[in-house]
Amino acid sequence: MLILILTISAAQLHAQTPTAQSQAERIDRHYNALHSLSVHFTQKYDGMGMHRQESGTLLLKKPGKMRWTYNQPAGKLFVLDGDNAYFYSPGDMEIPRVTAKKLDDLRSPLRFLLGHTQLAKELTNLQINPAENGAFTLSGIPKNMEQRIASFTLTASAAGVIQSMRIEETDGAINLFTFSDEQPNAPATDADFVFHAPAGTHIIEGMPPV
Repeated sequence: MLILILTISAAQLHAQTPTAQSQAERIDRHYNALHSLSVHFTQKYDGMGMHRQESGTLLLKKPGKMRWTYNQPAGKLFVLDGDNAYFYSPGDMEIPRVTAKKLDDLRSPLRFLLGHTQLAKELTNLQINPAENGAFTLSGIPKNMEQRIASFTLTASAAGVIQSMRIEETDGAINLFTFSDEQPNAPATDADFVFHAPAGTHIIEGMPPV
């Protein structure tokens, strides 16, 4: 009887413990059900002799649209209109434009949220570890970014809501994004993702800045 009880308890515990696959699917279900999303973000960057912290609001709209509006520093903007990405900082006279297919930017791992998410297929060597307050971390390497990213960790709640994203590059630079105040299906129109170059600036073909 004792052996039977222990066996049942072990089976129940195993059933209640999320696997990397099940937690990835939970995140998939959460974001695949959304048409748009608004969330506050904070970005901390350490690398190349720089240490900076920035923050603002991220707005997503399916398919393929993303807008990062910064309040620190005020006026900074990143827009992905579905075809091209634009990077603007106050004072810039030239604004780099990069096609979405060639986008190699630290924000790009979040692009899996812009379509039909299959997180387990987006990350190689997927692993899971428990985090605080019932959350879990998933780690792996985003496909097609192996030459740039050494490690990628996503922390999400038990319900599948992403709380943070940590990216370590192969050169040792570390980017940490934290997210809060998520608003599922927030108001978002196509006009929100049209980039308007400020007066006196011009758009150039280029690569995204760090």
